[in-house]
Amino acid sequence: MAENKYPLPQLHGVLVLDKPSGPTSTRCLTAIKRLGQKKIGHAGTLDPLAAGVLVVLLGEATKIAPYVMEGEKTYLGALRLGVATDTYDCEGTVTTEAPWDHVSASALAEAIASWTELTSQEVPPYSAAKHQGRPLYELARKGLAAPVKVKDISVFDAQAESVDLPSATFRVRVSAGVYIRSLVHSLGMRLGCGAIMTALTREESRPFALTQAHSLDAVLADPQSLPERIIPLDKALPHWPTTTLGPAAADDVRRGIRVPVTGDFAPGTHALLVDEARLPLALARAEATGGRLRWAIVRGLFGDPQPARRGGNDAPATNDTP
Repeated sequence: MAENKYPLPQLHGVLVLDKPSGPTSTRCLTAIKRLGQKKIGHAGTLDPLAAGVLVVLLGEATKIAPYVMEGEKTYLGALRLGVATDTYDCEGTVTTEAPWDHVSASALAEAIASWTELTSQEVPPYSAAKHQGRPLYELARKGLAAPVKVKDISVFDAQAESVDLPSATFRVRVSAGVYIRSLVHSLGMRLGCGAIMTALTREESRPFALTQAHSLDAVLADPQSLPERIIPLDKALPHWPTTTLGPAAADDVRRGIRVPVTGDFAPGTHALLVDEARLPLALARAEATGGRLRWAIVRGLFGDPQPARRGGNDAPATNDTP
């Protein structure tokens, strides 16, 4: 096999990684960073126990993180009744054990389905959520007190896939930021026997799915194949419309100037602005100013002009997009 050449140039786009269970998300990113990808981030971490879709952002794609992270997530998980741990999963220290034989298979399935009724959840004490700038897991490990944090959530769908008491597998579709192990923990409390999460796979982090994912081993075994595994930045937000600008309008956007909206877009519409070579210029939102719609720049790309961060100034009326 030909010797790999290091480092690769900095790439710009999305790598959908199939994270294995075991390593932290940070460890996975560090391994890819060693392939010359100094500018790197992710759109939603996974606990070490969890596997599946980890959306890795490279280069200019790190700037779109907030808009990728907000997508719905789908998980396939497993739980076990009769035990509770401090981390709400099988990797923590056991805090209580209790009989579970009063719970029927149908009752467990119904309890899983009832997750759709939840509108909030407590953030687990062993999590990366912060209190006064410090991660909760750091405080928990030192035995320091921290207030219970509650967050709003949405559970769009939840169902038991199989039940073999005291265990079950389930599939759940949720809003961004939901802690699945907290769902399992609260289920155990409601059933009066405790419950822990024993496995978890993220199948979707919309708009990306596990079917698009590449294993970390495959990427590291053939670093030169990394460029062909990357989803280009102009295709990284497929649920956003893409608008191509002519040379004059593209130059205005590069300077952070708002340009008129052409086409059938409603106020508030988000879009990716690209030039005629398909180079992404900015994330923008259609806003009414001076009696007409203009693209207010939400985030500049490939240069990120300072005015873009402030929404930009209006372009002269004579400047128009094709």
